[in-house]
Amino acid sequence: MGDHYWIRAARRRDRDLVRSRLDLPPSLAALDAHRRLRGPYTATGTLLRSIAADALERCPELGPRHNIEIVTCAPELAAAVPPAWTSLEWAAGKGERTRFYSRLHTLNIANGLAEFLRDYLRALGGVPRTLVVENLHEADPTDQELVAVLLRRSDLGPLTVVACTGLDPVADPPGEPAISLARLLESHARRVDGPATEPPDGPAPEGRAYVDSDGTSDDPRVLDAYERLSREERARLHDERAAALAGRGEASLLLGAVPYHAQHGGDPSGAGLAALKAAMDQCRGVGLYQAAAELGLRGRAIVDRSAQKELWWDFTNATSTTLASLSRADEAEAIYDEARAATADPVVHMDLAYGTAMLYARHYPEARRDYQRARAWMNMSIAIASLAEDPKKRAFHSVFGNNGLALIEVRQKSAEEALRLLEAGMARLDRELEPGEHALHRAVLRYNRAQVLGMMGRLEESLQDYTAVVEIDPDFPEHHFNVGNILRRLGRDEEAVAAYQRALSLSPPFPEAYYNLGDARLELGDVEGALADFGYTIELDPAHVDARVNRAGLLCELGDADAAWVDVTAGLEHAPGNAHLLCLKGRLLAERGESAAAREALSAAVARDGRLAEAWALRGELAYEAGDLADAVHDLDRAVELSDAPAIRFNRAVAYQDSGRLAEAAADYEKVLAAAEDQDARERLESCLAELTTH
Repeated sequence: MGDHYWIRAARRRDRDLVRSRLDLPPSLAALDAHRRLRGPYTATGTLLRSIAADALERCPELGPRHNIEIVTCAPELAAAVPPAWTSLEWAAGKGERTRFYSRLHTLNIANGLAEFLRDYLRALGGVPRTLVVENLHEADPTDQELVAVLLRRSDLGPLTVVACTGLDPVADPPGEPAISLARLLESHARRVDGPATEPPDGPAPEGRAYVDSDGTSDDPRVLDAYERLSREERARLHDERAAALAGRGEASLLLGAVPYHAQHGGDPSGAGLAALKAAMDQCRGVGLYQAAAELGLRGRAIVDRSAQKELWWDFTNATSTTLASLSRADEAEAIYDEARAATADPVVHMDLAYGTAMLYARHYPEARRDYQRARAWMNMSIAIASLAEDPKKRAFHSVFGNNGLALIEVRQKSAEEALRLLEAGMARLDRELEPGEHALHRAVLRYNRAQVLGMMGRLEESLQDYTAVVEIDPDFPEHHFNVGNILRRLGRDEEAVAAYQRALSLSPPFPEAYYNLGDARLELGDVEGALADFGYTIELDPAHVDARVNRAGLLCELGDADAAWVDVTAGLEHAPGNAHLLCLKGRLLAERGESAAAREALSAAVARDGRLAEAWALRGELAYEAGDLADAVHDLDRAVELSDAPAIRFNRAVAYQDSGRLAEAAADYEKVLAAAEDQDARERLESCLAELTTH
């Protein structure tokens, strides 16, 4: 793992000077991340375009494995890898798409890109390299997310990341970011601050220099020259630049510089809005939500609600739903309220009611969710849908609303009613639509029914629905993941492993799949495979507490107490009250002979989870070793109530025997022997029976 640097200085020229004085490994790439250049993945896409040809020649398997990541970040490379978007939502017509990516999709992409970079660096011989990322403070959150992942991952070999920012604190994006660049810069990079330097001598720059930099220059002389231009001249230069960049045929420019220049050119409400909308739609479609939200807000600031009603609604609807997806629900609600006051269009009000219901059902933090309000808004959406003149639109929107109502029923633990709503919707679409119409939403309904059936414990029926959806939409990874989950619950672990592996082959890496894969391998007795999967889960998500628990437990069983202690300590930093981690901490402390600290940890564990048999058993053993038979029996009694494990019952029998409770001890020894032959238990049983006979 390389040493990382965080260079801070007011201007880029100052940061360049600081960097030139550092003793750094040879360069892999030096990237500019300013989002005005190419929008999301500005730096990442530049990196991929520079190394892809060599990387795919050296490691051809990286193209199929990481096609989604490559094409999302650098769409110009689409011809170099297999098609990335082949699941059902990409065949949906305008207005028919009802399934979008999770807000965590870009974090998964970042981890997939880290894998790509890791394997490429290994193919280069694993020699030290430097990756410089400039203007991170002006970067889209996707580039910030990737740098954060590169800083925290431990498997990238001797890669040195040099992150360059201004002097102001690096702000995390609004909402609930999945990873914080600001925190990782503080904890994983060596900060080097640079002083301000005087601008170089030379002729004053021309005003067009700022336009030619695509609005990224931080030289105050360049900005001053730009601002001295007339408004008409600035607009003309922006239009020229927009046309020149659009003519290059590079799709990523259409997400950054082109809409920026079109917005500031001579026709912001025409060409500007068209460029912003195209970029917003593309970003929203592939899960780049922070960029989509920014583009949407920029469009809303320009669009004329009276003269451009359809365009106004396109920006309003897309922006508000994107903000909601980012956990920016207050901003979304403000737009919903503004829109309700601005129009009497029933279709708009139907969509606004649905969106508001989703805020209260899923997007607000748990403490602010209100299922009664959600139900009220959803019923309003359904009522408006029922009035649509077109019978097919009436059917689709009514069923779509009832699907939302089913979600509310699930959240309120009314699975039977949710199932009824879903089945009624499926039947209605079958009756009133042609077989090929709204195929995506029909698949979504069946998928949702599978989820509800799984919640109800009707596992075979759930599996049947998931399997049917896989047949309809075989390239959607979440379907395979859920098939794996149901197979696990049915005890079909080998099939579950195959399903999880299929899900991962269709998706950037995501921690839940690796965790469940490890769990299934462990059930099959593949301890080495389980350790590897739990370990990679933690690489992807260091805060994945369950993976920490499982790996620490396995390491304890294998006798690697030091490695287990690292996991327990790290896990408790993220979840200080986790009973399983506290129990493992107590176990490890007991093995070290630190009985008092072990007892404290185990007492905290049972206080958190009174049904944790192992913690009661371990605390009982400590009490026995301390000679406190009464406490030992008390704790071991509770442990046996919770678990009939022979080892726990044997320990209670010993405590009973030493307490003079010979008949109870004998009964326990007999149950231990009924489970498996144990010479110690047999000898102790004979001793108890002999003593009972004597008395």
